[in-house]
Amino acid sequence: MNNDESLRYPIGKFSPKESYSADDISSLISTIEALPSKVEVLVKNFTAKQLDTNYREGGWTARQVIHHLSDSHMNAYIRLKWTLTENTPLIKAYDEGAWAETPEVNLDPSISLNLLNALHVKWVSLLKLLTEKDMEKQFLHPETKKYISLERMIATYAWHGEHHLSHLEIVSKK
Repeated sequence: MNNDESLRYPIGKFSPKESYSADDISSLISTIEALPSKVEVLVKNFTAKQLDTNYREGGWTARQVIHHLSDSHMNAYIRLKWTLTENTPLIKAYDEGAWAETPEVNLDPSISLNLLNALHVKWVSLLKLLTEKDMEKQFLHPETKKYISLERMIATYAWHGEHHLSHLEIVSKK
């Protein structure tokens, strides 16, 4: 992995498993559950300059990463609800880059940290109640045209949180 790739994917690219055991799922849900407090602890003493520092050239600022986490995980929660309540729904894709440029992203990231905390309490509560049969349910992604199971979605978002936490760790050392 070249230096730009190691900054872009500091924990590596997401690599899904063929299937996930109940223990795997439990561990992944614990990773999702722990994210808000990890982010809060890491960024609580960030200066204004650090909040506006990119984790890599051409990458998002710490402020954008924090706001992105709440936006992305809110979309994940909604995708989960659609998948539980509809028959293999076609989910809505969104332009993450454009979302990272909307005006509220310039505001104090505590608004997104508060949202992330509340969202994760509800999201994780639901995730912990899912059955094995629920884990097999799928949604269709409109851009990739791939069917994604809930167990794979959980793995993706456990990775996603750690991926962006690593970006914030890079900024914390600047």
